Amino acid sequence: MSNTRPAIVPSPNGPYLVKDLESLRNSKGDTLESQPTVALCRCGQSERKPFCDGTHARVGFSDEKLEGRAEDKGDDYKGSQTTLHDNRGICSHAGRCTGELPSVFRMKQEPWIDPDGATQDEIIAVVNSCPSGALSYSVDGTRHQDQERGSAVLVSENGPYLITGGVDLGDVPMGEGASREHYALCRCGASKNKPLCDGTHWAVEFTDENN
Repeated sequence: MSNTRPAIVPSPNGPYLVKDLESLRNSKGDTLESQPTVALCRCGQSERKPFCDGTHARVGFSDEKLEGRAEDKGDDYKGSQTTLHDNRGICSHAGRCTGELPSVFRMKQEPWIDPDGATQDEIIAVVNSCPSGALSYSVDGTRHQDQERGSAVLVSENGPYLITGGVDLGDVPMGEGASREHYALCRCGASKNKPLCDGTHWAVEFTDENN
């Protein structure tokens, strides 16, 4: 690897060009080839997933954001010890928060977040597992949203690319209050908020048996 800062460049209506990455793995734990620059599919239809094979040009893939996407808006939920911050507009709907701590992240309830529904340590652990950067927290007025990690891309199971370690995404808008240390990029081709994942892979039943 070079000493150049790792970067991802979403090419217009084409693949993600990933440069100088430290780690590229899939959900099965396999380490994938990582040349100085690799092209990762984002139309969702490559026969060589996660790598681009040019199918985007044949199917007329468009990287435009679409109407009807969730609003890019940060909401704050203040508790006795911890304030939670949430932006539904950049959530990839991985379900880690609702699955691991339903006493705090409460589906079909309003408000959907109860910042006093668990211990501070439990809340922080779950927020730190959020792959999209939609969730963060503040303690004593200091906001926490980033972690110290090497640059990596994980090809998640039938879902987005999960990026950690502050891989540069250039001037791509990340959403109100979002982290640039970790985020989730669409690879099914159907997100309304491209290049960010919005969970649409669930609706379109995107699958990738090899990764």
